[in-house]
Amino acid sequence: MASTKDRQRALERARYERVQAKIQKKRREAKRKQRVAIVSSVAAIAVIGAIVGGVLATSGNSSKTTTAASATASASATASAASTADTCAAAASIAAETKGYRKCGASSVAGIGIPTYSAAAATTYTATIETNRGDVVFTADGKDAPYTVESFVYLADKNYFNNTKCHRLTTSGIYVLQCGDPTGTGSGGPGYAFQDENLSSLGTAGSSGTVTYKAGTVAMANSGFGTNGSQFFLVYKDSPLAPSYTPFGTITQGLDVLQQIAAKGSNNANNTGDGAPNESVEIEKVTIKQG
Repeated sequence: MASTKDRQRALERARYERVQAKIQKKRREAKRKQRVAIVSSVAAIAVIGAIVGGVLATSGNSSKTTTAASATASASATASAASTADTCAAAASIAAETKGYRKCGASSVAGIGIPTYSAAAATTYTATIETNRGDVVFTADGKDAPYTVESFVYLADKNYFNNTKCHRLTTSGIYVLQCGDPTGTGSGGPGYAFQDENLSSLGTAGSSGTVTYKAGTVAMANSGFGTNGSQFFLVYKDSPLAPSYTPFGTITQGLDVLQQIAAKGSNNANNTGDGAPNESVEIEKVTIKQG
């Protein structure tokens, strides 16, 4: 029989996933309204334009196989081809994910574009997140999570994360600070999405369906299979989660900064122990060094 602690963890995990589902629903609704407006505008100009707009608005679920990054030209070609589609839909499973960056809605920051995968970039980086509460430094594992790390480096180089707030803090059941959304709402993104990576490194889930994301892990937030964008979370205490969130870094400095932020608690806007940090956290800039 499951222990009281196990049941509590399951409840907290279910609550976290419900909030993620609500965020995805809001994101889909916002994009639907934006697309309807675009289609209506095109219709006023020409019937043919309206038909094209309608097709673009409803086209395509992506499908793919998650594999390790390859240094071959075919990997780059796959990424390039995937980026021509505009779909934010989650894949049916990890095995059904499409490899590569693909267009997904509009970026929360103008002029971002979509990265082009380069196997040469699959290396180790040191990322420094400078916040108004102190610096958090982590090693980004570009060998085991090449697309994820390349995207993070790409966005950092574009100043995408500069002057943005970390919008979510959880202090019950799981222990993470979530950042990477310039809108500060939990629904923003870079205008593209890509596949999950490095999930096998987390080990096999137990009977609870979870693995332990250890304190110091940096991982991607998502709203389903293959929906990674710009949002990520920093684990400040061991947390039981489904092995569904790409781990791509390990904190080497600043874990105490996160723990101090967590000690101040959240505003419980989502549920008890889950909301915006009471102590506002703003990323001032992110700097990247290779190696």
